[in-house]
Amino acid sequence: MSKMALAVVVLGQNSIPVAKKITSVLPGAQLYGLAGRTSDVDVTFTEFGTTLRELFASGTPIIGICATGILIRTLAPLLANKRQEPPVIAVAEDGSAVVPLLGGLNGVNNLARHIASVLDVKPAITTTGDIRFGIALEDPPPGYRLANPDDAKSFMSDLLAGNSVRLEGDAPWLRNSSLPIAEDAERIIHVTEKQVVSRSTRLVYHPATVAIGVSFLNPKGGSEEIALVQQMLADAELAPASVAGVFASTLDAANLSLQAIANAFNVPIRFFTPNEISTVMSQNNTADVAVGAALAASSGRLVMQQQSSDFSCAIAIAPLPIDLSTTGKPRGRLAIIGTGPGGSDWMSPEVKEILRNATDLVGYSTYLELVGSLGNGKQRHESDNREEIARARMALDLAAEGRFVAVVSSGDPGIYAMAAAVFEVLEKEAKPQWQGIEIQVAPGISAMQAAAAKIGAPLGHDFCTISLSDILKPWSIIEQRITAAARADFVIAFYNPVSKQRTWQLTEAKNILLRHKHPETPVVLARNIGRNGEAVKVCTLEHLAPELADMRTVILVGSSKTRMIQRCDGSFWVYTPRRYDENQTL
Repeated sequence: MSKMALAVVVLGQNSIPVAKKITSVLPGAQLYGLAGRTSDVDVTFTEFGTTLRELFASGTPIIGICATGILIRTLAPLLANKRQEPPVIAVAEDGSAVVPLLGGLNGVNNLARHIASVLDVKPAITTTGDIRFGIALEDPPPGYRLANPDDAKSFMSDLLAGNSVRLEGDAPWLRNSSLPIAEDAERIIHVTEKQVVSRSTRLVYHPATVAIGVSFLNPKGGSEEIALVQQMLADAELAPASVAGVFASTLDAANLSLQAIANAFNVPIRFFTPNEISTVMSQNNTADVAVGAALAASSGRLVMQQQSSDFSCAIAIAPLPIDLSTTGKPRGRLAIIGTGPGGSDWMSPEVKEILRNATDLVGYSTYLELVGSLGNGKQRHESDNREEIARARMALDLAAEGRFVAVVSSGDPGIYAMAAAVFEVLEKEAKPQWQGIEIQVAPGISAMQAAAAKIGAPLGHDFCTISLSDILKPWSIIEQRITAAARADFVIAFYNPVSKQRTWQLTEAKNILLRHKHPETPVVLARNIGRNGEAVKVCTLEHLAPELADMRTVILVGSSKTRMIQRCDGSFWVYTPRRYDENQTL
């Protein structure tokens, strides 16, 4: 069964019950439903073909609860390399048929069997070798890699023609199959960690049993580490394809060479805490952290160790393929995302992908509600809106545990939001366990951009943003900035204009503006853009009043060039010309 995130795609509400059965046994699966025809889904879409092709191109396994024909016709233009095709399965609306279509080399038949067992039907598997022997030689299970996949098809054809096969080495999935096994067979399947020669009559499978443990004395590292590990594998006659992963202490997570080593072997990194490694070191009477990491990962035997002045590496072999889902923990990820001002229609594809894959969501409860069904199945960590520093610290601590944490802000996370708070805590507290966290900031549509789009183009020329909240900066600084922006004739976007505790700041800001701007200057007040209760009002600067705004309002004050165009219904468009003509004023 595939461990990748899957997409279950439905076109009508009648398919939802079957879809729910399928997603219930596929952790991380997302239910995609056609907008206007489905409800209670994780992701809605309007263009079936575009959505399906995007999922397929990204390598996402697809389970379409629809006719096989529509899947085939939709994906046909993308079919090019069968080794890279993700699984694609068609399921009948009533669950009576499960048909694997694509992805024969990437586990589609096993996935089809799993789904069929849930629906209590027999999958429509048509692969001859799979039917005859219950096995697909080109598609070994997780934990095994085929060294010569180009020979697998002819090898299977020989077996189907009546030839027998000899097993060298051991793998339960081969031993328990219906392959015609014979001790004197000329055709051989060899399961080994060793680097051996493969040929058309000899398939070689490398089990992922090799653990590479590393530790560093130099925090920057260097390119010689990769060469050293490669040479150690060669000296031990071990196949790089048998490397399950690179294993290290969390204290080495920030080392620049660690990811380079993992990338060189195209394997993941897993971390152990210093206490976990110390326990293994004590049990094996060693002082080498690399040895402790390798043995902690493999529970097996040490093959080789080598040290330099800056670097230590150890290689161990496990008795069975190493299950990375239960061995150590992955590098923590922290994504600081902006949902935009409202619902999912405002979110970028990047933000949606992060929300689909995150394990934990951290944020103010109101903002967490904005993610909608994309937050289903995630661990939620809610906090009060004024607890930014504590929220940032919590998010970093969670990520340091190996989780994928999304810190949720509305609008853009880098504009008066959580991105700055996270980096502030990261710098001031500088916990060692935070240094190896992978951090990204995923932008969102800001409130001022959304407000401007609703009313026209008031930000069409130079503009600035000012928060009227004096909680984190003194009012004297805010006064200076309003004055400077007004004198410079910027369009000004005011954030946090009014709250229950702060009511006088907007009036004072208006008074400052009127010393430098015309009373007829256009003002846009946009509240709850993209959410329930959305409202956009236009007034002039002289009529701006605190009762028109609250904390969910962004206010755009025009420049001397900002124009208003009356529409046929009496409302207005507001825009600021791109060309700044000094002779043209309100």
